[in-house]
Amino acid sequence: MNGPERKFQNRGTKKTRFCMNDIMIDSHQHFWKYHPNTHGWIDSSMETIKKDFLPEDLKPILQANGIEGCVAVQAQQSETETKFLLQLAKKHAFIKAVVGWLDICADTFEEKLQEYTQFKALKGLRHVVQDEPDDNFMLRPDFVKGISLLQKYKLTYDILIYPKQLSAALELVKKFPDQPFVIDHIAKPKIDGIVDKEWSSHISELGKCANVYCKISGMVTETTWGAWSKNDFVPYLDKVFESFDSDKIMFGSDWPVCLLSAHYEEVIEIVERYLKHVQTDIREKIMGLNALKFYGIQQ
Repeated sequence: MNGPERKFQNRGTKKTRFCMNDIMIDSHQHFWKYHPNTHGWIDSSMETIKKDFLPEDLKPILQANGIEGCVAVQAQQSETETKFLLQLAKKHAFIKAVVGWLDICADTFEEKLQEYTQFKALKGLRHVVQDEPDDNFMLRPDFVKGISLLQKYKLTYDILIYPKQLSAALELVKKFPDQPFVIDHIAKPKIDGIVDKEWSSHISELGKCANVYCKISGMVTETTWGAWSKNDFVPYLDKVFESFDSDKIMFGSDWPVCLLSAHYEEVIEIVERYLKHVQTDIREKIMGLNALKFYGIQQ
């Protein structure tokens, strides 16, 4: 798909919502019971999210924005959190899928995969690769071996990286052309009005891979928090839409992390305004249908 007609209107307070016939899904959000020992990544600059965020907090927000369900994604590298998310999904029907964490590099990884097949809500895995000191972490033999097992267990993989790790991501996804991957947060480029050429080049190459999707999520926290305008995101969204077919792009809020820089309504409005002049069937794919397809969610 060529880039949509794309000029944002001036930032305002009036909310707009698409009139859509199909389900809307938030493909990327988190739940946690905050504790400083287990959530050490939440530093002193993040006081806004130093508290519990649970389904009871998110459900009314989704309802107010016409969103039927969400995908709960791991934020902590532990099986304890994975089980916590799966328990939440069992209790709350609007949690349509879980992207959890297991130790992909472990010798016992396949045993763990066999154990977790009992949880129907588990649709994918993620590792916080962005925090790994080795930019080629995803090309380590033990990690590659683990990724090679995911297709057998019908699991997707969310790629959470910074732009400096895009080269390794591209090499990884080409090793496994039948494994579904999705790039989280458009690979977290710094959104400052100057589109990095290396990020742009790698996004173009990833978009050519039939097995790779991209989440338009997490963008507001790659700006100066709270000091952005909707126009700031246009060049980055343009690049994603030039690179990825409309069947492979999905909306995600990154709630509650997004609250560091924006309200939920503002996050969804960034995407809605960008897609305002795009035909309805394409909007429906991006705002829900692609997430259903990618994660194998049954309506």
